[in-house]
Amino acid sequence: MVTPIPDCPYSPRQGIAVGLLAAAVALAVGELVSGLVRGTTSPVVSVGGFVIDHVPPSLKVYAVRTFGTNDKPALIIGTLVLLALFAAGVGIVARRRRWLGYAGIALFGVVGVGAALTRPAARALDVLPSVLGALVGMAALGWLLRPVAKAAEPSAGLDRRSFLLSSAGVGVAAAATGGVGRQLRKRFAISTARSGVALPAPASPAPPMPAGASLGIDGVAPFTTSNAAFYRIDTTLVTPQVDPSTWRLRIHGLVNKEITLTYADLLKRPLRERDITMICVSNEVGGELTGTARWLGVPLMDVLKEAGVKSSANQMVSRSVDGWTCGTPVANVMDGRDAMIVVGMNGEPLPIAHGFPARLVVPGLYGYVSATKWVTDIELTTFDAFDAYWAKRGWAKEAPIKTMARIDTPKGLSRSAPGKAVIAGVAWAIHRTVTKVEVQIDGGEWQQATLGQTPTADTWVQWKLDWDAAPGNHTIVCRATDGTGTVQTADRAKPIPDGASGWHTIVVFKE
Repeated sequence: MVTPIPDCPYSPRQGIAVGLLAAAVALAVGELVSGLVRGTTSPVVSVGGFVIDHVPPSLKVYAVRTFGTNDKPALIIGTLVLLALFAAGVGIVARRRRWLGYAGIALFGVVGVGAALTRPAARALDVLPSVLGALVGMAALGWLLRPVAKAAEPSAGLDRRSFLLSSAGVGVAAAATGGVGRQLRKRFAISTARSGVALPAPASPAPPMPAGASLGIDGVAPFTTSNAAFYRIDTTLVTPQVDPSTWRLRIHGLVNKEITLTYADLLKRPLRERDITMICVSNEVGGELTGTARWLGVPLMDVLKEAGVKSSANQMVSRSVDGWTCGTPVANVMDGRDAMIVVGMNGEPLPIAHGFPARLVVPGLYGYVSATKWVTDIELTTFDAFDAYWAKRGWAKEAPIKTMARIDTPKGLSRSAPGKAVIAGVAWAIHRTVTKVEVQIDGGEWQQATLGQTPTADTWVQWKLDWDAAPGNHTIVCRATDGTGTVQTADRAKPIPDGASGWHTIVVFKE
């Protein structure tokens, strides 16, 4: 039986420091291993990925609403905070019962191993960062708790100088190890390979951008969203680094002929260029998880026709290199819209964060059922046979983008002088077109706004309404009508299960 350490020389604060340092060593070794072994990830990333895969969809929407595109850094910070609290507790109990300290660090390793093995594309090697990190972390804990010289009086506790020197040494070693691991991981980056890609000219260029597409109003989102400003919402904590020279796309399942394409194969095919607006299903009414880009890619329908889609197939399941799955209605790919295997974005190869070397874009559908990044596999199947990633979590299997108008200027709760002003924003009804935007001020009559021009039915449109604002508080509401004659619904709905709905409403102050 293991007995407590008599007359423990460690104060609770020193115990906390020991626990935190042991955990730091474990994490640092995990970082180092992930930098040495291609394809593995650190324990924090493994655990964070597990959390993303298993949190309720409502919590995912809350995170996106609260943190926007910073939801992943927020998750990592939250994971580290929880780990620090756990490590502090481990250090405190280890002051008197070292075996509990060892068990705590071992438990941390077990959690990392379990998280790594539950990832969709898990391999046996993926457990190495957590296993080796936990072993070295346990060794660090034992070394920090080793017998040391005490002060002359037992009540004086541990020799502080010795403890500080030991702690500083472990801290520096942990920081250096983690730093080396992060530097080593840069070896796997494919930015150099991406910069060497020369995209061919499109066989089918995008229609000319109408002169009136941009209304030139300050505060309204630009018609074309830059790559740097384009929203990014996905489930990966570490951006996949996919070498285009080894990338493959397999098309199989309910087809007459299986096809495998290389990146070079894609670039040799006739490429299509189109302006397409994408909307994230997590976008709230009035939200900014939207963007328009000029995409370059291979028509997806042509590839599927070559494979020969069987009549029984009604779902196209696409898989990312990290195992994420997306289910797209076959009918929405084969109906003639500009669905593409995309290789370019706004005149350059796909940014790594947006799916390099290739991704899917299907106009008119929310991204979770159409826009697989780092795509590596397409399987033709049925909705009855397979539920994709978000369908398993309660989201709708089919999700056409809802008609929506958004007020960009003035900003809600803004204050400005009364008089001549402009109300303006963007609206979308992707693949159906927006035919009308109306604005209501203070519950009055609906007034029709002026619309900008659009190059195709697959983009948003800018709109504006001149306004002579009287002093006081004003409530402004907007709504859009699409090409089918359907007016945007006033019924409020949250993003789950198939996208938010409702009229965007703001209050402004003229004083």
